[in-house]
Amino acid sequence: MKRIITSLLLILSVVATHAECQPDSIRYFDLMGEADKAIAGDDWNLAEQKLLEALRLMPANPVNILLLSNLGMIRFHAGKTDEAIATLTDAHTMAPASVTILQNRARIYAEIGRDKDAINDYASIIALDSTLVEPLFYHAMLSINAGDLLSADTDVTRLKTISSNDRLTYLADATLALHTGLYAQAISPLSHLIDTDPTAGYYASRSLCRLMLGQLQEASDDIARGLEIDPVDSELYIYRALLNKMRYRPEDAKSDARRAIELGADATRVNTLIQ
Repeated sequence: MKRIITSLLLILSVVATHAECQPDSIRYFDLMGEADKAIAGDDWNLAEQKLLEALRLMPANPVNILLLSNLGMIRFHAGKTDEAIATLTDAHTMAPASVTILQNRARIYAEIGRDKDAINDYASIIALDSTLVEPLFYHAMLSINAGDLLSADTDVTRLKTISSNDRLTYLADATLALHTGLYAQAISPLSHLIDTDPTAGYYASRSLCRLMLGQLQEASDDIARGLEIDPVDSELYIYRALLNKMRYRPEDAKSDARRAIELGADATRVNTLIQ
């Protein structure tokens, strides 16, 4: 939602600078201001109404490309997914070099599970501008989920080149290493993430790496720190169950496994790990 609001504020500043003092231009400006207020209040239907009115008022205004991009996201937030995609597709046809339009459509595709379409849009963005961190990151993550580790590796290598200290670069690097079984390689980027943003999830991922490397005390420390942050993280209980199994504490392992399942972990996965 913040991205939509920011985009509209930028549009408003452009229109305010260049608009002639004509009734249609003034009304066009006012309608975008009203849409901006509606977005701030999560009133997506009203925001849609105001942008449609602005588009009808000045159909030849080149700023309409940006309005259509915002309209697509507004419709998505309003639950009109098919209309949102159609709007962004129309906008893309009108402005095929617009990265913003492709990013918005890719985001929708990813959220509704159309990963292949999202990957294609992110690939198009990268072809237009290979220096953008977020498209490279999301293309890498979606490629990992699709099993295309070669493409993900290309993305991660590019991220390290253009933005080596970015949080998304560390996250993509760690995720790829985990999925390829390079547990020792994953520890460094995970440690960077923990140093700047110590979440239970990052501690869980690093504890898994340390378990796989036989670093049991270090894994135990990570699990304990993660549980201090989030005492109901099911993944941490899974790894503590595995840790207890490796320490020959079967009853403790079973207790942690039961707790993980109670917290929503998949029972089949948990039981497979500790058997």
